[in-house]
Amino acid sequence: MINLKMKKEFKVIAELLPKNVSVLDVGCGDGSLMNLLIKEKNIKARGLEIKEEYVKKCISRGLSVIEGNAETELHQFPNQSFDFVILSQTLQAFYNPEQVLKDLLRVGKSTIVSIPNFGYWKVRTSLLFFGKMPVTKTLPNSWYNTPNLHMCTIKDLFNFCLDKNIKINKIIGLNENRTSEIKKRNLEMKNLFSKIGIFWLG
Repeated sequence: MINLKMKKEFKVIAELLPKNVSVLDVGCGDGSLMNLLIKEKNIKARGLEIKEEYVKKCISRGLSVIEGNAETELHQFPNQSFDFVILSQTLQAFYNPEQVLKDLLRVGKSTIVSIPNFGYWKVRTSLLFFGKMPVTKTLPNSWYNTPNLHMCTIKDLFNFCLDKNIKINKIIGLNENRTSEIKKRNLEMKNLFSKIGIFWLG
């Protein structure tokens, strides 16, 4: 049973994964997701993290993590060297997210990508009625200190995958403690009411 105190997003990602697979967690932070997946799914986990303090914390927890920038380091990994590659709410922070996605799909047999949804209704409301960039739980930074360079919506990433012929296995929308599967027929509605989108690709 997955620890319900963990981030809801991590719980959903864990439920998507079979047991005993190999996983590369790109931008793994303090290793919380890796730790959960090891305990609950018995995965073989490796992490890639740009911040030295997080790398040290992961290593202190016994996790296999290397320090590096995904935009410059992913090319070193062989094709399909992991069963799954995971990128959690980091895609929007890269200078070239398209290339990062290509590398994720090359390195992993499958890829799971989650994004904060810029199409969420509270984000739209903030722009429409207050005329300023929103600050929310999933977008906690102000415009002047945000790491986010390429904000997108669930619909944007869906259309991108279609344009690039990237196979979409499943899309899950998260809103508070509720999850729902996103299909083409309900895309507009789920794009409006989901805070986070989780894409299982490849």
